[in-house]
Amino acid sequence: MVSENSQPPAPLPDAERRRWITGMLEYIGMLLVIGVLVLIFSSLSERFFNVRTATTIANQIPDLTLVAVGMTFVLVIGGIDLSVGSVLALSAAVLGVAMVDWQWPLWAAALACLLAGVLCGLANGLVIVGAGIPSFIVTLGMLEIARGGGYLVTHSQTKYIGAAVEPLAMPLPGFGISTAFVIAVIVVLIGQFVLNQMVFGRYCVAIGANEQAVKMSGIDSRPTRIIVFALSGFCAALGGVFHTARLASADPNAGVGLELAAIAAVVIGGTSLMGGRGSVTRTFLGVLIIAILQTGLAQVGATEPFKRLITGAVIVLAVVFDAWRHHLEINPWVYVRRMLRREPNSANG
Repeated sequence: MVSENSQPPAPLPDAERRRWITGMLEYIGMLLVIGVLVLIFSSLSERFFNVRTATTIANQIPDLTLVAVGMTFVLVIGGIDLSVGSVLALSAAVLGVAMVDWQWPLWAAALACLLAGVLCGLANGLVIVGAGIPSFIVTLGMLEIARGGGYLVTHSQTKYIGAAVEPLAMPLPGFGISTAFVIAVIVVLIGQFVLNQMVFGRYCVAIGANEQAVKMSGIDSRPTRIIVFALSGFCAALGGVFHTARLASADPNAGVGLELAAIAAVVIGGTSLMGGRGSVTRTFLGVLIIAILQTGLAQVGATEPFKRLITGAVIVLAVVFDAWRHHLEINPWVYVRRMLRREPNSANG
């Protein structure tokens, strides 16, 4: 029985309600894209729609997922990290050398691997913030530095580790998915919580939206920016652990082009290239879209040039949509309302 003093919950403010509806529409849209891709490839290949394909996709994406999580934070603050593929390779090289040449156990070698990634990311952040150089230039330099470091550490040779590292990538009994995939999903959930619920995440969004306003409010943005690039290096290194586990070897050529795939997944997930807006969980859906697209094209016999063409077209469409939304300063909810009411577009006068 309801008491006389009880009151109904206060309605959400209009801005918050619209933001919530916009987020739901974006999630629904991405899930619809995934559903359409599954239907298309299932009709083109009888081998696509089965449990084996689903678990194969899940067990192949932990490294890209982790790199994309770090990239989400970087893009949210208005930066970019082109070094993640090379940092993954260098970190994996450290792991391989530590286990094969130095005979370290997996836990110790993994710590060295993660430390290498954090140091690379920290170096990026310190130079970007300290010298005021655009992140594009600094991380492009780190791309070459880390790649060269990977070749030097391994003497340009693949380090075959074998069974000592494989359990991370092996399917769990009765589930079909690997420990690496489970950890990657946990990292995604933690990343989403940090970005949405913690002060650090709010600082990241505020810096990306208007760093000058953040500085004028008395908040020093430099530590946050440095931590974000260190976090990106950590995620790339953890991705290197899982990449090495999946192949049972550390290849200094690993991760070539991974930075482009990570940026694509993040942008497809709705994170703005302009900064100030992003979602780690939608980034994960972006990773799934890329993985389904690549797996489906491979199963229908598409050539490598055609796969690159299709993947590139998807990336361009995602970037165009992001730029369109940013330019018009509207969201899907406002756009739908304007269309229904036939309101004039204020962006066009």
